[in-house]
Amino acid sequence: MSTAPDTAAGAPAQPDAPRPGDPQKLPLFALLALATAVFITSLTETLPAGLLPAMSGDLGVSESATGQTVTIYALGTALTAIPLTAATSGWRRKHLLLAAMAGFAVANSVTAVSSVYGLTMVARFVAGVAAGLAWALLAGYARRMAPPHLQGRAIAIAMAGIPVALSLGVPAGTFLGKVTDWRVAFLAMTGLTLVLLLWIVAAVPDYPGQRGGERPGMLQALKVPGVPPVLFVTLVFVLAHTILYAYVATFLDDLGLGDDTDLVLLVFGAASLASIWIVGARIHRQLRQLTVASTLLVAVAAALLGVLAEHTVFVYLAAVLWGLGWGGVPTLLQTAAGEAGGDHADGAQAMLVTLWNVAMAAGGVIGGVLLDTAGSDSFPWTLLGLLAPVLVVVLYARSAGFPARHADAS
Repeated sequence: MSTAPDTAAGAPAQPDAPRPGDPQKLPLFALLALATAVFITSLTETLPAGLLPAMSGDLGVSESATGQTVTIYALGTALTAIPLTAATSGWRRKHLLLAAMAGFAVANSVTAVSSVYGLTMVARFVAGVAAGLAWALLAGYARRMAPPHLQGRAIAIAMAGIPVALSLGVPAGTFLGKVTDWRVAFLAMTGLTLVLLLWIVAAVPDYPGQRGGERPGMLQALKVPGVPPVLFVTLVFVLAHTILYAYVATFLDDLGLGDDTDLVLLVFGAASLASIWIVGARIHRQLRQLTVASTLLVAVAAALLGVLAEHTVFVYLAAVLWGLGWGGVPTLLQTAAGEAGGDHADGAQAMLVTLWNVAMAAGGVIGGVLLDTAGSDSFPWTLLGLLAPVLVVVLYARSAGFPARHADAS
């Protein structure tokens, strides 16, 4: 890993000097604040997936058009993450994190009160811009807080906000939208963000930005043998997942399970929590094996939804397998990119964040086109077709990217 100063796209492998007398412990309270920031970022991005029917009715557009609220969010991140990362590279890290989270408070508030589709899309784009800053910052921030041998665990704690958002946030938001109004779910996000801003001020340490002239070396990172396979897997795996997840409420509604959307998402998210626990415990020894297993689990889930979706029990089984496969993927790919990049880990992380959100945007668009032209039952088969090259690349990249022999970080 690089030993250069922290960048908004990735921190150095060596953190700032630990506090005297406490060099071996993780700053758990501060890391949980980062996990909450990840939670807010993930939930803001995915919350419309559980609220599509209600949102489309109030905004006066089709469900496929409402699904583009996920697309525009991802576009905001993909288009601005790299230039904003460079422009803010000299900022104090804490100031940048506070600015990013304040952006979420504003964007979610506007989304909650808007009845105009165009204004809602602008708000979602702004949320995506804030996400670009946050995502490029958070993994490196977590690494920087930890002693070297605990950096992987620190990242796992921070990234736990993703499966918590999926397991609790999206189902809770879906349920809240069902019993009250979908706007209440977005207002609740604003309230949580305001609490988080105070938490960050009180508990999260500050670090300096980059020294003048330093920028993520993205072109150099592409020349490192292991980086392109990791970026390819990121792009295609996230694309496959998003095509189904962005329209999961519509997919379940077409199966006659619209009233069970919150429960199916709860099952999916609980399995995701189990997945990130397993990944966090074993990633330093079995990154390759875990990535292969994740791909296969999501593929089996897609096959079940394609063949046996008329049976409710298999829908729930698919949700379990999907969650077990997907929950640890962000941690796996962040770690793979950082380790493959070596001295250019910061550039690799910046490209991963960008490609992740390009895939999210493309998934929203492709999913909407498929919904309008082939119907929601085409989603599982599309997912399966995309996962085939993912598995091939992971298996092929055994010498770099997803190495067959992975050293224990300790």
